[in-house]
Amino acid sequence: MPAVVVVGAQWGDEGKGKVVDLFTQHADIVVRYQGGNNAGHTLVVDGHKTVLHLIPSGVLHPGKVCVIGNGVVVDPAVLLSEIDELRQRGFLREDSLLKISDRANVIMPYHRAIDVARERLRGEGRIGTTGRGIGPTYEDKMARIGIRFADFLDDTTFSDALQRTLKEKNAYLRSMLKEKALDFDAIHSEYRGYRARLAPYVTDTTTYLHNALRQSQRVLLEGAQGTMLDVDHGTYPFVTSSNTAAGGACTGTGIAPRDLSAVIGIVKAYTTRVGSGPFPTELTDAVGEKLRQDGDEFGATTGRPRRCGWFDAVVVRNAVRLNGMSGLALTKLDVLTGFETIRICTAYEFAGRRVQDFPASNSVLNGLTPVYEDWPGWHEPLQGARSLADLPANARAYVRRLEEVTETPMIMVSVGAGRNQTILLRNPFE
Repeated sequence: MPAVVVVGAQWGDEGKGKVVDLFTQHADIVVRYQGGNNAGHTLVVDGHKTVLHLIPSGVLHPGKVCVIGNGVVVDPAVLLSEIDELRQRGFLREDSLLKISDRANVIMPYHRAIDVARERLRGEGRIGTTGRGIGPTYEDKMARIGIRFADFLDDTTFSDALQRTLKEKNAYLRSMLKEKALDFDAIHSEYRGYRARLAPYVTDTTTYLHNALRQSQRVLLEGAQGTMLDVDHGTYPFVTSSNTAAGGACTGTGIAPRDLSAVIGIVKAYTTRVGSGPFPTELTDAVGEKLRQDGDEFGATTGRPRRCGWFDAVVVRNAVRLNGMSGLALTKLDVLTGFETIRICTAYEFAGRRVQDFPASNSVLNGLTPVYEDWPGWHEPLQGARSLADLPANARAYVRRLEEVTETPMIMVSVGAGRNQTILLRNPFE
């Protein structure tokens, strides 16, 4: 009864979509366990690019069941748009292939309005939110005033909850954020249409997954963002609003910890970050720009340019420890082709002392100096490699060194965006 968790080991955008798509061939069910449509997972299959925001990245494999867990916050309009686009391309033809937890919270228009207005008022101190309403929806969940799908499906319950909550949100929007109030009738009518279309997918996914594991089905659990954006363990407050680490896979699905058989960390061959917040190895020079352009480092959800820097082993070791990672999947190794020298940050220096672990204090983080190792680069293209032996000697040496400094073995190396541009070293379910 194996359940495998896929977790980002940096600040997100590590290539989880491609890895989940690849690992889905070994799974029966793929589950998204946290986040919302603030995450974009990009898949390239047979030259066709697909960007998913809510539906799990295993959807392009025929016959695989995709589950949106209770830990996800769902924008109905975005979800329906994804469903329609996928169906036009021949996917999700059967309603049974997509399941939405009846305990998942629904993103409402006032969540988006509050998110955008708050970020505007923060000015230079803005967090870097996508403005999709993710944070305010999680706030309502924790304040116990959120609307879950189980409530959304019952019109009386939904109407009462919307009326009660909208009164409070409109007062906040008008008096504190200086925004216009939202209309009950317009929201109710819009969401009633969403409810009619989404109702066939809503079910008790916790029980469904429990029974699937008892029947020895293989479950792949897909996280969004990355460990360093975890609301508890990331670079707070420049984080997302959910638990992105492996523990969130249990709370976000209802799967018990004893049912997890492996945690696989996805790690880019360098480091990127979107939005504000500390980034010790950030490069603001021509090298950073080359990484951005060669790696197409622009957000799949917002299009924002990603900040780029060298590989930070302190960050990844921290993620390995927090998640209990048993293996790493390395992505975008091909992007490093053409660099004469490639650097690896193995530690930090602060106030004259060596720092081996990732600090919690932003004031410390902003004053760190990375300690680098320099490794020789390579010029040979990697996209055709299908085994480690196919890689240039310097590329193999770089991969081996990353295993050493992260203290974790590689189970996969990606050498291009396509599904087949991959060196798979081990089946994560075995």
